[in-house]
Amino acid sequence: MVKDKEIITLPRTLQEFQDWEAKDGYKYEWNDGELIKFTGMNKQQVKIYDILLDLFIDKGYKKTGTFVAEYDVMLSGIQMRRPDIAYLTKEQIEAAHKGTDVIPEFVIEIISGNDNINKVEEKIGEYYKAGVKVVWLIFPENKSVHIYTSRRNVKICIENDICSAAPVLPDFEIGVDVLLG
Repeated sequence: MVKDKEIITLPRTLQEFQDWEAKDGYKYEWNDGELIKFTGMNKQQVKIYDILLDLFIDKGYKKTGTFVAEYDVMLSGIQMRRPDIAYLTKEQIEAAHKGTDVIPEFVIEIISGNDNINKVEEKIGEYYKAGVKVVWLIFPENKSVHIYTSRRNVKICIENDICSAAPVLPDFEIGVDVLLG
């Protein structure tokens, strides 16, 4: 690819991808040789993250772990995904610091108009295959949250329904109306 007479070399392997730094303002995921381009969180998504982070801290979960935005998650030897929000335990943070790839048990994807729902569904399958236990898909435009506790078990929350991150974070609960106004 040529841009302003500068040759841009795209990564062809996972190792090249991990060493590569995009200079086009986008963020990327890696899926078995495919580069998946996306933008970072927008203002609405950051507001949702802030509400969830406040709840996380208020419930005392900061003592057991942390919420990370757009964390690089190696789902397999050929897949690196960046969920909008991932919960990592203190033990996982320490293991990651020592170089171990860790799989969060709870991830959140905040769905925007740019997301392809078929690709999102594919990603959910990848998360569960890797060991994730709870996935939230937040749909701000539709004011709904889809809570997956397995590929077969999904609860769709609307209005004042309570969203829960149990069994990973049992007391992490919030109403859709509070989260999405």
